[in-house]
Amino acid sequence: MIRVLKPGLLTTVQDLGRPGYQQYGVAVGGALDAFAARVANLVVGNDENAALIEIAQTGPELQFERETLVAWNGGDFEPTIGGEPLPRDRAVRVAAGEKLVFGVARAGLRAWLAVAGGIDVPLVMGSRSTYRRAGIGGHEGRPLAAGDVLPCYGPGERSAAVLASLKVRGQRGTVWTVRPETLGQPAPAGVVRAMCGPEWDWFAAEAQKAFFASAWEATREADRMGVRLHGPELLLAPPREMISAAVNTGLVQVPPSGQPIVLLPSRQSVGGYPRIAAVAAVDIGRFTQLRPGEKVTFSRIPLVVALDLQLKRERDLTRVRLGLARLAG
Repeated sequence: MIRVLKPGLLTTVQDLGRPGYQQYGVAVGGALDAFAARVANLVVGNDENAALIEIAQTGPELQFERETLVAWNGGDFEPTIGGEPLPRDRAVRVAAGEKLVFGVARAGLRAWLAVAGGIDVPLVMGSRSTYRRAGIGGHEGRPLAAGDVLPCYGPGERSAAVLASLKVRGQRGTVWTVRPETLGQPAPAGVVRAMCGPEWDWFAAEAQKAFFASAWEATREADRMGVRLHGPELLLAPPREMISAAVNTGLVQVPPSGQPIVLLPSRQSVGGYPRIAAVAAVDIGRFTQLRPGEKVTFSRIPLVVALDLQLKRERDLTRVRLGLARLAG
Protein backbone atom coordinates (compact mmCIF):
# COMPACT_ATOMS: atom_id res chain seq x y z
CA MET A 1 0.00 0.00 0.00
CA ILE A 2 0.94 3.62 -0.54
CA ARG A 3 -0.06 6.24 2.00
CA VAL A 4 -0.47 9.80 0.74
CA LEU A 5 1.13 12.18 3.24
CA LYS A 6 0.90 15.24 0.98
CA PRO A 7 -1.04 15.13 -2.27
CA GLY A 8 0.76 17.68 -4.40
CA LEU A 9 -1.09 20.04 -6.72
CA LEU A 10 -2.85 17.57 -9.03
CA THR A 11 -1.79 13.98 -8.45
CA THR A 12 -4.00 11.33 -10.01
CA VAL A 13 -4.11 7.62 -10.81
CA GLN A 14 -3.99 7.00 -14.57
CA ASP A 15 -3.53 4.21 -17.08
CA LEU A 16 -3.79 4.37 -20.89
CA GLY A 17 -7.39 5.57 -20.84
CA ARG A 18 -10.84 4.26 -21.76
CA PRO A 19 -11.27 4.19 -25.55
CA GLY A 20 -14.54 3.04 -27.05
CA TYR A 21 -16.95 5.37 -25.24
CA GLN A 22 -16.55 8.64 -27.11
CA GLN A 23 -19.94 8.18 -28.80
CA TYR A 24 -21.40 8.60 -25.31
CA GLY A 25 -19.36 11.73 -24.63
CA VAL A 26 -16.82 9.95 -22.40
CA ALA A 27 -13.27 11.19 -22.94
CA VAL A 28 -10.49 8.67 -23.59
CA GLY A 29 -8.32 10.40 -20.99
CA GLY A 30 -5.54 8.42 -19.37
CA ALA A 31 -1.92 9.46 -18.87
CA LEU A 32 -1.27 12.69 -20.75
CA ASP A 33 1.92 11.22 -22.20
CA ALA A 34 0.82 7.65 -22.83
CA PHE A 35 4.24 6.64 -24.16
CA ALA A 36 6.05 7.90 -21.05
CA ALA A 37 3.58 5.97 -18.88
CA ARG A 38 4.13 2.80 -20.92
CA VAL A 39 7.89 3.09 -20.50
CA ALA A 40 7.68 3.72 -16.74
CA ASN A 41 5.55 0.60 -16.35
CA LEU A 42 7.86 -1.43 -18.57
CA VAL A 43 10.95 -0.40 -16.57
CA VAL A 44 9.37 -1.53 -13.30
CA GLY A 45 8.21 -4.83 -14.80
CA ASN A 46 4.49 -4.09 -15.18
CA ASP A 47 2.03 -4.53 -17.99
CA GLU A 48 2.18 -1.31 -20.01
CA ASN A 49 -1.44 -0.47 -19.16
CA ALA A 50 -1.00 -0.84 -15.39
CA ALA A 51 -2.36 2.01 -13.30
CA LEU A 52 0.32 4.44 -12.17
CA ILE A 53 0.56 7.89 -10.60
CA GLU A 54 0.60 11.07 -12.70
CA ILE A 55 2.15 14.13 -11.05
CA ALA A 56 1.58 17.75 -12.13
CA GLN A 57 3.62 20.86 -11.25
CA THR A 58 4.00 20.18 -7.51
CA GLY A 59 4.57 16.59 -6.49
CA PRO A 60 3.29 14.49 -3.60
CA GLU A 61 4.86 12.97 -0.53
CA LEU A 62 4.19 9.24 -0.37
CA GLN A 63 4.99 6.53 2.17
CA PHE A 64 5.32 2.89 1.13
CA GLU A 65 3.97 0.30 3.55
CA ARG A 66 5.97 -2.57 2.06
CA GLU A 67 9.14 -3.08 0.06
CA THR A 68 8.63 -2.59 -3.64
CA LEU A 69 10.10 -1.37 -6.91
CA VAL A 70 9.33 2.00 -8.52
CA ALA A 71 10.31 3.86 -11.67
CA TRP A 72 9.57 7.40 -12.78
CA ASN A 73 10.10 9.66 -15.78
CA GLY A 74 8.97 13.04 -17.06
CA GLY A 75 9.83 16.56 -15.88
CA ASP A 76 12.50 17.45 -13.32
CA PHE A 77 10.87 17.33 -9.87
CA GLU A 78 14.07 16.48 -7.97
CA PRO A 79 12.41 13.60 -6.06
CA THR A 80 14.03 11.94 -3.07
CA ILE A 81 13.61 8.54 -1.44
CA GLY A 82 14.63 8.21 2.18
CA GLY A 83 16.23 11.65 1.85
CA GLU A 84 18.41 10.57 -1.09
CA PRO A 85 17.95 11.59 -4.74
CA LEU A 86 15.62 9.21 -6.59
CA PRO A 87 17.19 8.32 -9.95
CA ARG A 88 14.91 8.68 -12.94
CA ASP A 89 14.30 6.31 -15.85
CA ARG A 90 15.35 3.21 -13.92
CA ALA A 91 13.98 0.62 -11.50
CA VAL A 92 14.57 1.69 -7.88
CA ARG A 93 14.12 -0.31 -4.67
CA VAL A 94 11.98 1.24 -1.95
CA ALA A 95 12.11 -0.21 1.57
CA ALA A 96 9.02 -0.63 3.75
CA GLY A 97 8.25 2.62 5.57
CA GLU A 98 10.36 4.84 3.32
CA LYS A 99 9.07 8.18 2.08
CA LEU A 100 9.20 9.29 -1.51
CA VAL A 101 9.01 13.06 -1.96
CA PHE A 102 8.50 14.91 -5.25
CA GLY A 103 9.21 18.64 -5.20
CA VAL A 104 8.14 21.47 -7.49
CA ALA A 105 8.84 20.95 -11.20
CA ARG A 106 12.02 22.77 -12.17
CA ALA A 107 11.71 21.79 -15.84
CA GLY A 108 8.66 20.38 -17.56
CA LEU A 109 5.30 20.09 -15.84
CA ARG A 110 4.46 16.42 -15.31
CA ALA A 111 5.94 13.11 -14.26
CA TRP A 112 4.79 9.48 -14.09
CA LEU A 113 5.52 7.12 -11.22
CA ALA A 114 5.04 3.38 -11.73
CA VAL A 115 4.93 0.92 -8.82
CA ALA A 116 5.61 -2.79 -9.23
CA GLY A 117 2.30 -4.59 -9.74
CA GLY A 118 0.36 -1.38 -10.46
CA ILE A 119 -2.15 0.61 -8.41
CA ASP A 120 -5.18 -1.49 -7.42
CA VAL A 121 -8.22 0.71 -8.04
CA PRO A 122 -11.54 -0.41 -9.59
CA LEU A 123 -12.03 -0.70 -13.34
CA VAL A 124 -14.62 1.72 -14.72
CA MET A 125 -15.50 1.20 -18.39
CA GLY A 126 -12.38 -0.90 -18.76
CA SER A 127 -9.97 1.66 -17.31
CA ARG A 128 -8.52 2.74 -13.97
CA SER A 129 -7.87 6.31 -15.14
CA THR A 130 -9.18 9.24 -13.14
CA TYR A 131 -11.80 11.23 -15.08
CA ARG A 132 -12.37 14.28 -12.90
CA ARG A 133 -15.20 15.87 -14.88
CA ALA A 134 -17.34 12.74 -14.49
CA GLY A 135 -16.01 11.83 -11.02
CA ILE A 136 -15.13 8.27 -12.05
CA GLY A 137 -12.05 6.07 -12.15
CA GLY A 138 -8.80 6.36 -10.25
CA HIS A 139 -9.13 6.84 -6.50
CA GLU A 140 -12.77 7.82 -5.91
CA GLY A 141 -12.85 9.71 -9.20
CA ARG A 142 -10.68 12.58 -7.91
CA PRO A 143 -7.10 13.77 -7.40
CA LEU A 144 -5.31 12.29 -4.41
CA ALA A 145 -5.70 13.92 -1.00
CA ALA A 146 -3.71 13.71 2.23
CA GLY A 147 -4.61 10.54 4.12
CA ASP A 148 -5.56 8.51 1.05
CA VAL A 149 -4.30 4.93 0.96
CA LEU A 150 -3.67 3.31 -2.42
CA PRO A 151 -3.63 -0.49 -2.51
CA CYS A 152 -1.20 -2.06 -4.97
CA TYR A 153 -1.05 -5.40 -6.69
CA GLY A 154 1.89 -7.62 -5.78
CA PRO A 155 5.04 -7.44 -7.92
CA GLY A 156 5.06 -9.68 -10.99
CA GLU A 157 7.75 -12.24 -11.72
CA ARG A 158 10.08 -9.85 -13.52
CA SER A 159 9.62 -7.12 -10.91
CA ALA A 160 10.39 -9.59 -8.12
CA ALA A 161 13.52 -10.75 -9.93
CA VAL A 162 14.85 -7.21 -10.32
CA LEU A 163 14.01 -6.39 -6.69
CA ALA A 164 15.81 -9.51 -5.43
CA SER A 165 18.85 -8.71 -7.58
CA LEU A 166 19.08 -5.17 -6.18
CA LYS A 167 18.84 -6.46 -2.61
CA VAL A 168 21.56 -9.05 -3.13
CA ARG A 169 23.89 -6.43 -4.61
CA GLY A 170 23.01 -3.80 -2.04
CA GLN A 171 21.98 -1.37 -4.74
CA ARG A 172 19.24 1.24 -4.66
CA GLY A 173 18.56 1.22 -8.39
CA THR A 174 19.50 -0.49 -11.62
CA VAL A 175 22.52 0.60 -13.63
CA TRP A 176 20.52 0.52 -16.85
CA THR A 177 18.05 3.29 -17.73
CA VAL A 178 15.32 3.77 -20.31
CA ARG A 179 14.46 7.33 -21.31
CA PRO A 180 11.26 7.50 -23.37
CA GLU A 181 12.30 10.70 -25.12
CA THR A 182 15.35 8.99 -26.67
CA LEU A 183 13.44 6.19 -28.41
CA GLY A 184 12.68 6.46 -32.12
CA GLN A 185 13.77 9.65 -33.90
CA PRO A 186 13.07 12.60 -31.56
CA ALA A 187 12.52 16.04 -33.08
CA PRO A 188 14.92 18.86 -32.11
CA ALA A 189 14.14 20.69 -28.88
CA GLY A 190 11.26 23.13 -29.26
CA VAL A 191 9.99 21.50 -32.45
CA VAL A 192 6.95 19.29 -33.02
CA ARG A 193 6.11 17.59 -36.27
CA ALA A 194 2.61 18.03 -37.68
CA MET A 195 0.46 17.36 -40.73
CA CYS A 196 -2.14 19.56 -42.38
CA GLY A 197 -5.56 19.11 -40.80
CA PRO A 198 -8.97 18.39 -42.37
CA GLU A 199 -9.83 22.10 -42.72
CA TRP A 200 -6.35 23.24 -43.79
CA ASP A 201 -7.70 24.62 -47.07
CA TRP A 202 -10.18 26.81 -45.20
CA PHE A 203 -7.39 29.04 -43.93
CA ALA A 204 -5.96 32.05 -45.72
CA ALA A 205 -2.58 31.61 -47.38
CA GLU A 206 -1.04 33.97 -44.80
CA ALA A 207 -2.41 31.83 -41.97
CA GLN A 208 -1.10 28.63 -43.55
CA LYS A 209 2.36 30.15 -43.88
CA ALA A 210 2.30 31.61 -40.36
CA PHE A 211 1.31 28.32 -38.74
CA PHE A 212 4.50 26.53 -39.77
CA ALA A 213 6.79 29.60 -39.80
CA SER A 214 5.99 31.04 -36.37
CA ALA A 215 7.19 30.32 -32.85
CA TRP A 216 4.06 29.69 -30.78
CA GLU A 217 4.02 30.56 -27.09
CA ALA A 218 2.31 28.30 -24.55
CA THR A 219 -0.24 30.21 -22.47
CA ARG A 220 -1.65 29.63 -19.01
CA GLU A 221 -4.85 28.37 -20.63
CA ALA A 222 -3.80 24.75 -20.45
CA ASP A 223 -5.15 21.65 -18.76
CA ARG A 224 -5.65 17.96 -19.48
CA MET A 225 -8.01 18.87 -22.35
CA GLY A 226 -5.57 20.98 -24.32
CA VAL A 227 -3.00 23.76 -24.57
CA ARG A 228 -3.84 27.15 -26.07
CA LEU A 229 -0.96 28.73 -27.98
CA HIS A 230 -0.35 32.43 -28.68
CA GLY A 231 1.01 33.82 -31.90
CA PRO A 232 -0.16 35.29 -35.22
CA GLU A 233 -3.92 35.35 -35.74
CA LEU A 234 -4.96 32.47 -37.99
CA LEU A 235 -7.85 33.64 -40.18
CA LEU A 236 -10.21 31.74 -42.43
CA ALA A 237 -10.66 32.78 -46.06
CA PRO A 238 -13.55 33.35 -46.35
CA PRO A 239 -15.08 33.15 -42.83
CA ARG A 240 -17.42 30.19 -42.42
CA GLU A 241 -19.13 28.03 -39.83
CA MET A 242 -18.28 24.38 -39.25
CA ILE A 243 -20.57 21.50 -38.30
CA SER A 244 -19.21 19.76 -35.19
CA ALA A 245 -17.05 16.75 -36.01
CA ALA A 246 -15.07 14.11 -34.15
CA VAL A 247 -11.73 15.19 -32.72
CA ASN A 248 -8.67 13.23 -31.65
CA THR A 249 -5.69 13.83 -29.41
CA GLY A 250 -3.14 15.96 -31.23
CA LEU A 251 -5.57 17.83 -33.46
CA VAL A 252 -5.00 21.59 -33.58
CA GLN A 253 -8.27 23.54 -33.48
CA VAL A 254 -8.57 27.24 -34.25
CA PRO A 255 -11.46 29.06 -32.48
CA PRO A 256 -12.71 32.51 -33.58
CA SER A 257 -9.86 34.16 -31.62
CA GLY A 258 -7.45 32.81 -34.24
CA GLN A 259 -5.21 31.31 -31.52
CA PRO A 260 -4.72 27.53 -31.91
CA ILE A 261 -5.51 24.90 -29.29
CA VAL A 262 -3.65 21.56 -29.26
CA LEU A 263 -5.96 18.83 -27.95
CA LEU A 264 -4.73 16.41 -25.27
CA PRO A 265 -6.14 13.04 -24.07
CA SER A 266 -8.92 14.46 -21.84
CA ARG A 267 -10.32 16.50 -24.75
CA GLN A 268 -13.98 16.52 -25.70
CA SER A 269 -15.18 13.90 -28.18
CA VAL A 270 -16.46 16.38 -30.80
CA GLY A 271 -15.59 19.95 -31.69
CA GLY A 272 -16.86 22.71 -33.93
CA TYR A 273 -13.65 24.64 -34.62
CA PRO A 274 -11.67 24.21 -37.87
CA ARG A 275 -8.77 21.79 -37.54
CA ILE A 276 -5.73 23.37 -39.14
CA ALA A 277 -3.28 20.60 -38.28
CA ALA A 278 -2.64 17.32 -36.48
CA VAL A 279 0.46 16.74 -34.34
CA ALA A 280 2.37 13.53 -35.06
CA ALA A 281 1.67 10.96 -32.35
CA VAL A 282 5.35 10.71 -31.40
CA ASP A 283 5.47 14.42 -30.49
CA ILE A 284 2.20 14.88 -28.60
CA GLY A 285 3.95 14.26 -25.27
CA ARG A 286 5.92 17.49 -25.69
CA PHE A 287 2.78 19.53 -25.09
CA THR A 288 2.30 17.88 -21.68
CA GLN A 289 5.58 19.46 -20.51
CA LEU A 290 5.23 22.95 -22.02
CA ARG A 291 5.35 25.65 -19.36
CA PRO A 292 3.62 29.01 -19.86
CA GLY A 293 5.88 31.28 -21.89
CA GLU A 294 7.84 28.48 -23.53
CA LYS A 295 7.74 28.39 -27.31
CA VAL A 296 7.31 25.69 -29.91
CA THR A 297 7.41 25.59 -33.69
CA PHE A 298 5.63 23.19 -36.02
CA SER A 299 7.54 21.28 -38.69
CA ARG A 300 5.39 20.09 -41.60
CA ILE A 301 5.54 16.40 -42.49
CA PRO A 302 3.29 14.11 -44.56
CA LEU A 303 1.18 11.36 -42.98
CA VAL A 304 3.47 8.60 -44.26
CA VAL A 305 6.42 10.12 -42.36
CA ALA A 306 4.36 10.43 -39.16
CA LEU A 307 3.43 6.75 -39.42
CA ASP A 308 7.06 5.78 -40.04
CA LEU A 309 8.18 7.75 -36.97
CA GLN A 310 5.58 5.91 -34.89
CA LEU A 311 6.74 2.51 -36.19
CA LYS A 312 10.40 3.31 -35.49
CA ARG A 313 9.62 4.30 -31.91
CA GLU A 314 7.60 1.13 -31.37
CA ARG A 315 10.45 -0.96 -32.80
CA ASP A 316 12.86 0.66 -30.35
CA LEU A 317 10.45 -0.03 -27.51
CA THR A 318 10.21 -3.68 -28.56
CA ARG A 319 14.00 -3.96 -28.42
CA VAL A 320 13.95 -2.44 -24.94
CA ARG A 321 11.22 -4.85 -23.85
CA LEU A 322 13.24 -7.84 -25.04
CA GLY A 323 16.42 -6.52 -23.43
CA LEU A 324 14.74 -6.00 -20.06
CA ALA A 325 13.31 -9.51 -20.20
CA ARG A 326 16.82 -10.91 -20.64
CA LEU A 327 18.21 -8.81 -17.81
CA ALA A 328 15.53 -10.15 -15.48
CA GLY A 329 16.58 -13.67 -16.43
